Amino acid sequence: MPFDEPAIAELVCPAGTPAALRTAVDAGADAVYCGFQNETNARNFPGLNFTPEELEASVAYAHDRGAKVLLALNTYPPAGRFALWRDAADTGARLGVDAFIVADIGVAAHIARAHPGKRLHLSVQAAASSPEAIRYYCNEFGVRRVVLPRILTIPEIRKIKREIPCEIETFIFGNHGLMVEGRCSLTNYATGCSTNMDGVCSPAADVEYAREEDGSLSTRLGAFTIDRFGPGDTAGYPTICKGRYLAPARPEGYYAFEEPVSLNLSQLLPELIDAGVNAFKIEGRQRSRSYIRTVVSTFRDAVDDIRAGVLPDMADLLALTEGQKQTQGAFETKKWR
Repeated sequence: MPFDEPAIAELVCPAGTPAALRTAVDAGADAVYCGFQNETNARNFPGLNFTPEELEASVAYAHDRGAKVLLALNTYPPAGRFALWRDAADTGARLGVDAFIVADIGVAAHIARAHPGKRLHLSVQAAASSPEAIRYYCNEFGVRRVVLPRILTIPEIRKIKREIPCEIETFIFGNHGLMVEGRCSLTNYATGCSTNMDGVCSPAADVEYAREEDGSLSTRLGAFTIDRFGPGDTAGYPTICKGRYLAPARPEGYYAFEEPVSLNLSQLLPELIDAGVNAFKIEGRQRSRSYIRTVVSTFRDAVDDIRAGVLPDMADLLALTEGQKQTQGAFETKKWR
């Protein structure tokens, strides 16, 4: 499907490495998203992401098989360092990526001016959740698609769709974050590295696991103990927002921000299409190739069934969720604590 036609239930899948990209494409991804090995993308972890040479080969691999490549430049350049983001955009355009996923207005302006033939997709990191905000990016920079935050219900998505001039992409599986994407400062507080500017959430160099005398396992991020697990407990991601904490009213410890649970909208796909969603996004650039293969192929079959007018028979993805828990989050109804 060429990108100048409206997408219908396009499946957008993560690629943290060239091998993961090939796996996602072979499993049926319509598009894959990835980033360079630097802080221009919001998954700037050691061992992940692409060199320019790897991206060039990966774009060729994807295009040969009818898939698109979206380059994530979805962090915010600090003052005086814009050249890194500018050069990344210019390199991506030269290598033939199909679209850029952006959050910063300066990055968006550069791409719109220097590479007017390239599509711009507005990252969830921009935290644009109102028609007014989305229309601003569309009118000023020619944004063609917005990735909506994971805090909206289906009726809210339907209303937004009627009021904006671009495509909508929503997350359907993976990390479930209730924080306002693009504005989280918790990691920066604990480690000095910013999720939004350094592309790092719980940087590996600051994560430590320690065995306690009672046999439990403590997780620390920087100087802070953020969780403790017993021998039979399932550990969540080592992030502050998913840690458990002691409080005078909760001496046993509790999830103060959000629980380790994964978003799974497999049962809501037809409703999302009916609401006007053009593309379904799977989260997980840090995940293994086995995870990518299973999740992408499962949703590939589901989307194809929906396109054919058949009710999808989804496999149970619970085993691949964080903490063996899944939720439909705010997409169906909001139940804030």
